[in-house]
Amino acid sequence: MTAAEVGVSIVLACYNEEPHLERSFAEIRDVLDDTKEPYEIVFVDDVSRDRTREAIARIVAANPGTRIQVLLHDTNKGRGATVTDGFRAAVGEIVGYLDVDLEVHARYIPALVKAIRRGADIATVRRIYAFQVRALDRYLMSRGYSWLVRRVIGTALQDTETGYKFFRRATVLPLLDEIRDPRWFWDTEFMIRAERRGFKIAEIPGAYIRCYEKASTVSGLRDSIDYFGKLLTFRRRLAEEDRTRSRS
Repeated sequence: MTAAEVGVSIVLACYNEEPHLERSFAEIRDVLDDTKEPYEIVFVDDVSRDRTREAIARIVAANPGTRIQVLLHDTNKGRGATVTDGFRAAVGEIVGYLDVDLEVHARYIPALVKAIRRGADIATVRRIYAFQVRALDRYLMSRGYSWLVRRVIGTALQDTETGYKFFRRATVLPLLDEIRDPRWFWDTEFMIRAERRGFKIAEIPGAYIRCYEKASTVSGLRDSIDYFGKLLTFRRRLAEEDRTRSRS
């Protein structure tokens, strides 16, 4: 398959994904094969400390008929910078990423691609949380973050932080140059800037089921305080940009 034939590019941003990477890849591949859409997978490893890179090498060796790109960072750049590098390397008309642990399953990929084919610039999965006592903390934090974004920034979007986003590459790629945060706040900044530009955004509900194979790096109090601070800084930046545009 040549680059010109790729319809959909899937970016898999990796950081310590060894326990589930090969299984997740197989599920993503099977979903994409069923769509009959020509696709590629773009792995970007952000200096994993486990054997993620060896798992990627095994996947490449075992799937010679699948178009796969592999990008390996020399230094840890963060989640936002990792998916951005994958987006820039991708060649598909439609580009997307989803969290590698598949806490939201790959089965939603066709629905997001269809939404873009029907006119959306961006399609995301709005997470619906399956009830899990052990995941109650994650549910409360996610809902709290969403409330903060609507309260502090003002947005009609329901889930800016979702790790499951697809977009029309030619339309949205220039937006990446405006995003400053290279880590987790990247998702919020991307969605708010896209909304302010008037992009048509489709939020499609999808079930979230917590994966316990990978240790969470989320710390409730610390991350909530950090997130609130980033929201306030981002709001000031947007206001400054608005003033600059009004004077020009």
